[in-house]
Amino acid sequence: MSLGKKTVDDISVKGKKVLVRCDFNVPMKEGVITNDNRILAALPTIKKLISDGGRVILCSHLGKPKNGPEEKFSLAAVAVRLSELLGKTVVFANDDAVVGESAKKAVSAMQDGDVVLLQNTRFRKEETKNEPAFSKELAELAEVYVNDAFGSAHRAHCSTAGVTEYIKTTAVGYLMGKEIEYLGNAVNAPVRPFVAILGGAKVADKLNVIDNLLTKVDTLIIGGGMAYTFLAAKGCEVGTSLVDMEKLAYCKDMLAKAEEKGVSLLLPVDTTIASAFPDPIDGPIDVKVVESTAIPADMMGLDIGPKTIELFANAVKSAKTVVWNGPMGVFENPVLAAGTKAIASAMAETSATTVIGGGDSAAAVIQMGFADKMTHISTGGGASLEYLEGKVLPGIDCIANS
Repeated sequence: MSLGKKTVDDISVKGKKVLVRCDFNVPMKEGVITNDNRILAALPTIKKLISDGGRVILCSHLGKPKNGPEEKFSLAAVAVRLSELLGKTVVFANDDAVVGESAKKAVSAMQDGDVVLLQNTRFRKEETKNEPAFSKELAELAEVYVNDAFGSAHRAHCSTAGVTEYIKTTAVGYLMGKEIEYLGNAVNAPVRPFVAILGGAKVADKLNVIDNLLTKVDTLIIGGGMAYTFLAAKGCEVGTSLVDMEKLAYCKDMLAKAEEKGVSLLLPVDTTIASAFPDPIDGPIDVKVVESTAIPADMMGLDIGPKTIELFANAVKSAKTVVWNGPMGVFENPVLAAGTKAIASAMAETSATTVIGGGDSAAAVIQMGFADKMTHISTGGGASLEYLEGKVLPGIDCIANS
């Protein structure tokens, strides 16, 4: 399942202190958690370690505290929600030093099956710099380390990578294992035909992803704002649509590479246009549909059109593996969400393995009610992108091989 990495099923934790890196970077408003999906996603691993008699020490970052400890980035609310979900008390070690005296005291008082949550790891500036001293302090709390935070696996921080220099027994949790299995297998050992769909605003964000996927896929679909740079590279009139002039040569190279590799690269054939970007983003907007090759000079493309929806949906229906990262248009607007919704619907109806690569596409699929129809929805935006680029993620690389 975990592409050669040890998992929580491969280790013995009874009576041992287990440091678990989770992704509790949840959205908060005035100290209240507004979406607990990331906490729910961590439960299977935590429950497994509790039932095996481990002494479970959880750690995570939350937000981006700039100058050390900030009350608004405290994990106190996470401890309360976790206690409710687990049906047992999660002791919150409210310690601005993260591993100071009160944290050490809470850990030393643990019995088998107990759970302690440390304070936000980014309250220590050393965390993001991966400084050995803090890694060592974290490691001194435990005998076993489990990483279940895919959303942070692309960062070499003390709690995601540095700590493994000092703890011998390491494993990935169930969530991380699923990410490696579905994202990793989808890209590196796909059942064919393999179709990848890329969207979102900027070509620049996906340069390496496009380059890597063209060596792996049978069909590459490009929609969203980034499609207009490709259309412009082909000499099409794109009006005031979002175009990255510095990436035109790159897009020409990628079109040539697709042809050379025998990859079918699909671009929008028609486009939903408006005179300006919606303001507010979800406000009413007048739109019409034109051919993608002939967008009027004073109009901009904001979603794919009905012919494109049919073209893209047919490619999805013929696939055995589909990976999707990035919406097809301004999906936050009900009028401009049609393309994104149609792709989500086509993926929901197929029997293929369907993987949603985090970020906005994950948000869209969840918001539109298709989440339970997908094989896997990644919990990592940046991490899943780097995985799709073919990069080695430090938070996975440092875990022991099985």
